[in-house]
Amino acid sequence: MLDRLSRAVGASKSDYTDIRYEEDRSVTIQYRNEELLQLSAPVSNGGHVRCYTDGGKAIHSFSRLEDLQKGVDECSAHAALAGRYRKNKLKLEPTEPLRGEFKVTPEKDPRDLSLDEKQKLLLHYRDVLKDVPRIVVLDGAYTDWYSKRWFVTNEGTTIEYDLLISNIRFKFTAKDGNVVQSTILSVGGSDDYSKLLDREEDFLARAKIAAELTQAEPVKSGSYPVVLDPSEAGVFIHEAFGHLSEADGLRDNPAFRSRLQLGEKIASDVLNVTDDGTIYGVPGWHVVDDEGVKTRRTELIKDGVLSGRMHSRETAADFSEPLSGNMRAVGPQHTQIVRMSNIFIEEGDASFEDMIRSIDHGYYIVGAKGGQTSGDQFTFGAQYGYEIRDGKLGKLVRDINMSGRLFETMKRISMVGNDLTFEERGGCGKGSPMQLNVKSGKGSPHIKIDKVTLGGGQ
Repeated sequence: MLDRLSRAVGASKSDYTDIRYEEDRSVTIQYRNEELLQLSAPVSNGGHVRCYTDGGKAIHSFSRLEDLQKGVDECSAHAALAGRYRKNKLKLEPTEPLRGEFKVTPEKDPRDLSLDEKQKLLLHYRDVLKDVPRIVVLDGAYTDWYSKRWFVTNEGTTIEYDLLISNIRFKFTAKDGNVVQSTILSVGGSDDYSKLLDREEDFLARAKIAAELTQAEPVKSGSYPVVLDPSEAGVFIHEAFGHLSEADGLRDNPAFRSRLQLGEKIASDVLNVTDDGTIYGVPGWHVVDDEGVKTRRTELIKDGVLSGRMHSRETAADFSEPLSGNMRAVGPQHTQIVRMSNIFIEEGDASFEDMIRSIDHGYYIVGAKGGQTSGDQFTFGAQYGYEIRDGKLGKLVRDINMSGRLFETMKRISMVGNDLTFEERGGCGKGSPMQLNVKSGKGSPHIKIDKVTLGGGQ
């Protein structure tokens, strides 16, 4: 395969050409209570070409290898046409040619297991959970995704690499009278199937909380000090800040590009944020990106100061900043875009107990549950929480929404915990058309925010 791609890229008339070819396989098994909703194991393949000529760029996707050379020729011609008329010439940051194979070798490989074995594991968990009181709907899903990829450039990069991830996710819906509540838990998030095993207690604990929430009171709206658990804090830093650190989106946003200059103080001194695709065992781990650049650790915020951002070769040249290895695509029909790998808040030195003790009246917020951002404004839901009174955890509360302005909120982070945890489910949507990247992770320790707005019942 690499020889065939290399011959095609060598025949290109463009200043720069790369070709990515991939074979993708996925498994989805989904149940609602006793009903099987989906059982699928599709296989697909295809390729993607990028050409740059005289500062112009063109892309081309193809399904059949027989169309490879025709696709390269068309892409090259279109890039030359674009370069003829483009005023703002595109450039690529230089990178050393990369060669070799980068394979995944998990301890227990989901690719070695049958569809029947995967289905039996999901049904085992469902059967363990179905007798939890007040649970009326159990939505369970097993998923895995494997992509085998080849990537070549006319600069000499010639690589073969794997991407693999597996997950089991349950949504627990409980009902008591007219009150309906739900919680969610996902396990796995790596290429190692072993992380899916022996998780009965974790699922049971989250299901029981859904049942308890039907008898809990809604949170009272207002502004409070809060402690966020690693799940809620990880989603906060991913959604509210992470996307603003992806340079391809920032490049075309003059207002935020002007505001987010490296060296600017944008958060409290205790906040340190990093993107790192080299951390094995969490969702965003990968060795190389889809531009042939090795993944690496990138400090985004250091002691509250903006210190870096995530780049492609194109944006790194535009910003005159270092490469980061964050260029990713989710399938051959998509061109690469800048994506977070594993974004997380670095550990601090505070204990969870110290954070709770420091609050007279506030809330402990647990479990991410959707949300949205607009500029530097955010709104995030939470699965549940606990009231804090006089430095102690109190009653369970439900219907929690947290909102605010990003930069104000980051400056109000006063304590960062010593208990960094990564979510076990990857996922991030970006682009048009939307690319849902399951190989994107997030994490955080517990953090304390001195003031944030909560919405709920009165």
